[in-house]
Amino acid sequence: MGKTAVQGVYAAKAVATTGRKQSAEAVALARWAAGHAGISYVERDNLSSEALRKRYGAAFLLVAKHGLLTLETPQGDLFFHPNMAHLRLKNLRFGSGGEGDRMVEAMALARGMHVLDCTLGFGADAIVASFAVGPEGSVTGVESERLIETVVGYGLQHFKAENWPIQEAMRGVRTVCAEAAHYLRTLPDKSFDVVYFDPMFRHPLLESRNLTPLRMVANHGAVTPEMIADACRVARHRVVFKENARSLEFARLGFSHIMGGKYSKVHYGVRILDEKD
Repeated sequence: MGKTAVQGVYAAKAVATTGRKQSAEAVALARWAAGHAGISYVERDNLSSEALRKRYGAAFLLVAKHGLLTLETPQGDLFFHPNMAHLRLKNLRFGSGGEGDRMVEAMALARGMHVLDCTLGFGADAIVASFAVGPEGSVTGVESERLIETVVGYGLQHFKAENWPIQEAMRGVRTVCAEAAHYLRTLPDKSFDVVYFDPMFRHPLLESRNLTPLRMVANHGAVTPEMIADACRVARHRVVFKENARSLEFARLGFSHIMGGKYSKVHYGVRILDEKD
């Protein structure tokens, strides 16, 4: 996991601690998480989450338990799990009625490619991209909110998956905490094969309660034309932008090539940058 000076909007309202069943391992992880996220570590003292919030004036608790990290928010818990990527990897490995993966197709991914995911979130798209490019390739996931990057970045490297392919794909994702616009400006020309954006929180389609905590602490800023221009400079082959199929964002950002299923709620805007495509 990469670390920058970015802390994020919500980290100032957070403390790190352990679960109520405290162990030496949990304390060590909580202390590491506090240092990584740039927040304070506090002893649990067998207090409830509500009592801890009141004692320290914290809206968010970054909790080390069961060998992973959970972000407890007023709207529910945010924790890493590859569930959302699991079925997609199954489809790519074994096929599903002739269907592959729309994102992989839009990105035209192949083994050995290098991908920059500018909107990491829970990391599902990054995991799928990592599987598609294989260990010969790489995926860098950029996340501006330090609390999310800490939970997801640690989970990607330490979650024990039920099979080796998905675990290898998770381990192949490197995370960076940075504002995507700033990070893109620091990169050399043509330093990645594909640059990807999924700013789905501007027009959420999913009603799942599991996403509510993530929406609460996510960066809701819009992708700008300047970011797309920088992405086109950084990418060798494609820039891909995922959005609501009926969104006006494609036109605003200059995407005229749109990919996606006829009945899909999600489409992909694609900028093809090389003649071979």
